[in-house]
Amino acid sequence: MGPSGLIAGCSFGGRFYSLEDTWHPDLGEPFGVMHCVQCYCETQRGRKSKVLGKVSCKNVKRDCPEPSCDDPVLLPGQCCKTCEVDRKQAEAVFDGFEYFQEKEKEDDLHKSYNDRSYLSSEDISSGESRTDFVAVLTGVTGSWLPSSSGVARARFSLTRTSLTFSITYQRIGRPSRVAFLDSDGNTAFEYKTPKRDSDMICGVWKNLPQSHVRQLQAEQLRVTMTTATGRREQIEGKIIKHRALFAETFSSTLTSEKEHSGMGGIAMLTLSDTENNLHFILILQGLIQHRQREIHANVTAYDPDFAEVLTDLNSRELFWLSRGQLVIAVETEGPDPRHISGFITGRKSCDTIQSVMSSGDALTPGKTGGVGSAFFHLHDNGTLDYQVQIAGLSSEVVGLTIELKPRRRSKRSVLYDLAPEFDRPSGRATGSWSRLEARHIHMLLQNELFINVATAHSQEGELRGQIRGLLYSGLEAPRHEIPIPLAGQFVAPPVLTSAGGHAWVSVDERCHLHYEIVVAGLNKADDLTVSAHLHGFAEIGETQPLNNHYSTTLKS
Repeated sequence: MGPSGLIAGCSFGGRFYSLEDTWHPDLGEPFGVMHCVQCYCETQRGRKSKVLGKVSCKNVKRDCPEPSCDDPVLLPGQCCKTCEVDRKQAEAVFDGFEYFQEKEKEDDLHKSYNDRSYLSSEDISSGESRTDFVAVLTGVTGSWLPSSSGVARARFSLTRTSLTFSITYQRIGRPSRVAFLDSDGNTAFEYKTPKRDSDMICGVWKNLPQSHVRQLQAEQLRVTMTTATGRREQIEGKIIKHRALFAETFSSTLTSEKEHSGMGGIAMLTLSDTENNLHFILILQGLIQHRQREIHANVTAYDPDFAEVLTDLNSRELFWLSRGQLVIAVETEGPDPRHISGFITGRKSCDTIQSVMSSGDALTPGKTGGVGSAFFHLHDNGTLDYQVQIAGLSSEVVGLTIELKPRRRSKRSVLYDLAPEFDRPSGRATGSWSRLEARHIHMLLQNELFINVATAHSQEGELRGQIRGLLYSGLEAPRHEIPIPLAGQFVAPPVLTSAGGHAWVSVDERCHLHYEIVVAGLNKADDLTVSAHLHGFAEIGETQPLNNHYSTTLKS
């Protein structure tokens, strides 16, 4: 119902929309209006044929037509690159779709600098047609079993017909299974968790039936986790969409110290782009009883979201945030106060933080046939482990740095120098960056950091790559193993190409070959042959018997 209690519609971001309305979501400071995301108030029938409104949002960039010219441009107020002559046609087709404007002016960035590799997290998620969901799992109440004190945070990503999930949990033993329940309470999918000494569960529900995809989009699916050892415990929660998921870079799981509490929550947090303001949204379960109508008129039992901002964090608070030592706590008022709290850390996920460095993505693009490959692991205390390997360069490495996007030609923004850890004979650098600032953690998890490789012949940089999250695909190798570099210099005979890549290959206990490839710097006009060569490195396994199973992802 709408604000008047009489009109059916949708509530989103504090605003009311009528049935069938479309709009671009305004997420407020620091996010602003997402002009390339379009939301729709969908009509649904509830119980007793009651008319309800349900919000569904999609990224409209994937609807962009392929430009007919070689050098399309991105015009102000548009989502799609177009040829100048196609401007009116594009405006007619995508009327109302506006480009998500850069938050910083790039006017002083010299035109000779290459920026085609600078993809935001918005660009990447649109390319994967990806929709994110979240769930808070707490103890089941009203059961004959004692309620659990366990709390879990589950994040889901739907791509085509596969649902990837990353689950962290606290105050509960290692769950033996994860089950998805449909709208009737029946088990739609069950995942048996492997026995590992970890608080992270990673999995994929493949080939979702369309009926379950619809229920997922309508927020009608629930997820449960059950332990098998010791006292049997079960926690569960509803899978929902949330407007804060795309911007979340820090998170916290809030638990109670009381036994059998059956309550908990999560916090999704992000830093402002230019100010030291920490925005957060809380999702709570079990903390507020239905007899308690509200807390400070902000959190109610019927809409248990709480959004707030901590302004102007000082240097000490930012330091605590970067080290995972800042605590967020929630307490109710009244004669029987309830309390939950948790440490804030960088967002946890089963995704792989990785980068492919290519000459095509260098600040001054080239075609050297060289490649760089890197992958990272971010710890709760702000330490960033890294492994980098470089091959096929034209000359000796003289610089290896983690950087921001340059603001002007004469000054690159270097954050950290990896050169002291670089071993020239092996072409590798392995180490830890223990001085990661909160701002840099935020930028890392927003795909805003880069690796630059400078050589004697290219002092500015011969190779460059964006550090990006690679969505978990069910393959464990990318999370733990060094990938195999793929370069034009490895092709026989060697090819001077702008492209580079890396691949993870593994064989499971049933002798099935699995592989995943990431390619960067591809020039569609010049490098089709090289692309085929790079892909062919992994397709050697297809000469094996036909009953082998292959899992592959090719990203460029």
